[in-house]
Amino acid sequence: MSLEKFSLKGKVAMVTGSSKGLGEAAAMAMAKAGADIAICGRNREDIDKVVAKVNAAGSRAAGFVLEVTSTETVQKGVAEILDHFGRIDILFNNAGTNYRVPVLEFPEEEWDRVINTNLKGYYLVAKAVVPQMIENGYGKVINMSSILGRIAIINQLAYASAKGGVEQMTKIMALEWAKLGVRVNAIAPTYFETDMVKQIRNDKERFDFINARTPMGRWGHLEEIEGVVVFLASPASDFITGQSIAIDGGWTIA
Repeated sequence: MSLEKFSLKGKVAMVTGSSKGLGEAAAMAMAKAGADIAICGRNREDIDKVVAKVNAAGSRAAGFVLEVTSTETVQKGVAEILDHFGRIDILFNNAGTNYRVPVLEFPEEEWDRVINTNLKGYYLVAKAVVPQMIENGYGKVINMSSILGRIAIINQLAYASAKGGVEQMTKIMALEWAKLGVRVNAIAPTYFETDMVKQIRNDKERFDFINARTPMGRWGHLEEIEGVVVFLASPASDFITGQSIAIDGGWTIA
């Protein structure tokens, strides 16, 4: 097999929530594999920093402010990306947020915010991007799920519910678009060293619980999602759709 099957040269990838954390890591992975990248997020300063990193890696990048919970702003942002790059070959749905309290203390407004960002947002962005993939006869959609879409942990009501929805959304999208040239898969990480979980890393009891629960005995490192992202984005995975790959140090098998 030629390693060219893992190349993303000539492809354009749109990554939501890519101004930091796992989204940034995914964007950088695809850039290093040769793709041009549309960096999407809420904060212009953070977006511009990642654009500079992608450019330094030798790929073209442009930044777009995108609020994934709004149909109007999603459609406007996708139109701007298509005007700039001409097409979107790869969509990485990653924008996310969390709120951690027990079920009976969970505010309705926080439920709406987490569900709208982590689940509805994926649907809105895919709905705006995929038609041109179908028109072109080829595309890859990668949805950011989580092991919390499969397992239960206290204080994760809305986030885990959203990620469970992402697991099912991935399957439905894959079924509907399988014969139209669009492959849809998900990745389901465990806890990685990002700003989103800084509070948990600083809580010794919870930090130690995660290490003890993970067969490999540690958290994930950002570079450890790179291989799976490039694989799912590349022609090497063209006969794979509707799957969710756990990147979890063995948590979900133990």
